[in-house]
Amino acid sequence: MIPTVNFARGFAACLAVLTWGGIGSASALDYPTRPVRWIVPYTPGGGTDITARIIAQWLSERLGQQFVIENKPGAGNNIGTEAAIHSPPDGYTLLLVNPANAINTTLYPKLSFNFIRDTAPVAGIMRVPNVMEVNPSLPAKTVAEFIAYAKANPGKINWATSGNGTSVHLSGELFKMMTGVEMTNIPYKGSAPALTDLIAGTVQVIFDNMPPSLPHVRAGKLRALAVTTATRSDALPEVPTVAETVPGYEASAFFGMSAPKGTPPEIIDKLNQGINAGLADPKVKARLAELGGMLIPGSPADFGKLVAAETDKWAKVIKEGGVSLE
Repeated sequence: MIPTVNFARGFAACLAVLTWGGIGSASALDYPTRPVRWIVPYTPGGGTDITARIIAQWLSERLGQQFVIENKPGAGNNIGTEAAIHSPPDGYTLLLVNPANAINTTLYPKLSFNFIRDTAPVAGIMRVPNVMEVNPSLPAKTVAEFIAYAKANPGKINWATSGNGTSVHLSGELFKMMTGVEMTNIPYKGSAPALTDLIAGTVQVIFDNMPPSLPHVRAGKLRALAVTTATRSDALPEVPTVAETVPGYEASAFFGMSAPKGTPPEIIDKLNQGINAGLADPKVKARLAELGGMLIPGSPADFGKLVAAETDKWAKVIKEGGVSLE
């Protein structure tokens, strides 16, 4: 009788595993069956928030459930990131990934999480160039002329940033490292006051995110010397890249989606396919292009490689430049 009992127990255990596995798979295939929370670690209204809302609207229409944006700003992006990472890995809490996630890994030495280890990449959305722009009173009209002017006038270039450790700041740090020019960092609490002072001539240069800068460049209030991506931007097609003068230079904001580690691969694949379909839709493409976006469709692995490469790149800049939050 004992073997029979053991066999019965073993059969029941196997059946339970198969049954739960089937339920899990069915749940993943039916996903989503209720609203999905997408955490954006910034306040409403900025380029990061707008990007997420464009894709959230597309996913809501395509997948039949609302993708609800939840803005959780604070601690340089870390509050929202931590909330997403510590959520259940069931596909119902997601994170809008941005350059701060790559930067903060090195900039903040005591985080309660390791971004690459604790998240699962879902999909890339787009890159957005920064714009190297100067006050029109500065004699330099090209990147080469700017470098020559800065080297001939040491200590005379005040360089505006939107705060220490931001992509706007690190784009300039990378430029300093690769060209050897001297610039004095003047940190502001965001791009708006920095641009106001640049227009007034209080500071001479900024490597700013494209969306807030475009109106000032197009109005002639600021002179765009270059964009920071590897290729030219359709939003400013006549403006060269920094790399055309400084080979190998590349710095840009990137946006994508991640999920907590352990999220079922079937759910990740479904979200990835949905986002890639959105990036191929003419209306979505047009709306992202208005933000200066250069689309980066691809697999979850592709986006994971991008995040890892950005993390490594900015770690070197932060360490070599002695960048800190002080």
